[in-house]
Amino acid sequence: MKSKIAAALFFLALTACALPAQNPHVQAGLISELETIAPGRPFDVALHLKIDEHWHTYGRDPGDAGLPTSIIWDLPPGFRAGEIRWSAPKRFVTGGLTSFGYEGDAYHLVTITPPDNLQPGGTVKLQAKAQWIACADVCVPGEAALSLDLATGTTPQPSANQALFEQIRKTISDNGPPSKAGFSRAGFIWSMVLAFLGGMILNLMPCVFPVLGIKILGFVNQAGEDKRKIALHGLIFTSGVLLSFWVLAGILIALRAGGQQLGWGFQLQSPGFVYFLVVIVFLFALNLSGIFEIGASLIGAGASLASQRTWIGTFFSGVLATVVATPCAAPFLAPALGAALALSPAPSLLLFTCIGLGLSTPYLLLSINPGLLRILPRPGAWMESFRQFMAFPLYATAAFLLWVLDGQVSEAVFLRILISISVLGLAVWIYGRWSGPGRPAGARRASTAAGLLLLAGGLWFSWPTSAGQPASNPEAPSIQWLEWSPEAVEKFRALGKPVYIDFTARWCATCQTNKALVFGSSEVLKKFHELGVVALRADWTSRNPAITRELARWGRSAVPFDLLYLPGRDEPIQLPELLTPGIVLDALQPPVK
Repeated sequence: MKSKIAAALFFLALTACALPAQNPHVQAGLISELETIAPGRPFDVALHLKIDEHWHTYGRDPGDAGLPTSIIWDLPPGFRAGEIRWSAPKRFVTGGLTSFGYEGDAYHLVTITPPDNLQPGGTVKLQAKAQWIACADVCVPGEAALSLDLATGTTPQPSANQALFEQIRKTISDNGPPSKAGFSRAGFIWSMVLAFLGGMILNLMPCVFPVLGIKILGFVNQAGEDKRKIALHGLIFTSGVLLSFWVLAGILIALRAGGQQLGWGFQLQSPGFVYFLVVIVFLFALNLSGIFEIGASLIGAGASLASQRTWIGTFFSGVLATVVATPCAAPFLAPALGAALALSPAPSLLLFTCIGLGLSTPYLLLSINPGLLRILPRPGAWMESFRQFMAFPLYATAAFLLWVLDGQVSEAVFLRILISISVLGLAVWIYGRWSGPGRPAGARRASTAAGLLLLAGGLWFSWPTSAGQPASNPEAPSIQWLEWSPEAVEKFRALGKPVYIDFTARWCATCQTNKALVFGSSEVLKKFHELGVVALRADWTSRNPAITRELARWGRSAVPFDLLYLPGRDEPIQLPELLTPGIVLDALQPPVK
């Protein structure tokens, strides 16, 4: 395979190719499987990353650190770009953190569909901006503006890259759908198992479990003693559940596609995207805690159809079961939402199918053997306790996402975000308190309107439109980290203070390892306190031109990078990328006179 790829690469300069981009440790380019494209005939284009030895870039799910490679397309009118199709990545371990990505020559396929009215006999230019993170012992963000000129004709004409594309497609199809544990066929099968179990657990929720036995007895009453008809009711019910989950998956996939066109690339590097996830997870958690309920109006709308004693009624019973279960599905819908916004359509749809199958399997089994109803536990208060317990993992998830967001926005913006979380909680509390069954119609309308106004106001008040400047953050009780700036360095040096500068980023695995090893050391913290070391953090989590310029001044283009200015020395001590407490303690020793 390697020899075939090498032979195909020989022809790249002679065939349709992109303007290569020179970035530290990675060369990027676009290549096409066709040299002449035809109206309405899809074809594949590959983002080719030529990665230096010992370096790697990241795939769809980078693992414990890193960011996925992304492509933002700027296509001629009528052209459509599909999602990146990923081959199986390799596993990398840095300082105990595991990530997944690519080394050497990485090819990321995207299907481009020309419009049906494409005029033959001319040329078109495909343009894109590629973004990636390259890591070894340090991590370097990179990007490249790429373009690709292709001829147009009445029939497609292959390029000299055809054999290469055949080999690339084999690496994709042979490894099955990607998954979080490295996109292998096996952490994806495991993901499907977890999705199925999640759907099964939905049946234990208080809004679902009590009707399980009643629905099966309804099947029996409708079909009499005919076991075949009872089982058929179970199958039809299952089809209603699956169709509902497919509709939900389609909506989320469409949202993801729209987001991709809007330029969502490094999703977790986008403060708006992270804030969106915080809001969704937090509201799901409040729902599980019983602050508010949703779906009552939808349940009423479908109840008449579901009550029909026909096959159609059984089908809409499955739809209704999904609607009833959806408000209770927070621990599983929240991760599924994230998957739908990160995975390609096929694996995302498959995960939703597994959740639907998990929800409907008990109905199917009990319809085949209604006698099993005798072994079901009785509904009771335990179900509500279980539901409320499931809210706490979501609160923890929201807290983690807020921690990520704290490193992306300014202190003032982050304060507004924290306030908005309280406003959103108030909005759903008002809705839940006064819009429930039995409340007067006027109170329900007023509470719904007030809740929506507060919800919209809270989002408008705090939605982060740009990354801003990172907030200062006390990393440990004995160290107060201050925001880095050249002026701050000169100020504290003039006061005769030792100054420690940490150039870092939250997506950098080595940076997190250094942070845990060095500033988790009581000896280092004690020495900083004794010497009165001023700690400055240059946080590169979001793009910061000032930090980029400062790194370049020292001949660096990556993090981590640490400097230590000591009184009596004109030049700082440049510390190595991989730190230990001993290295930092040795550097803090006073200079020998």
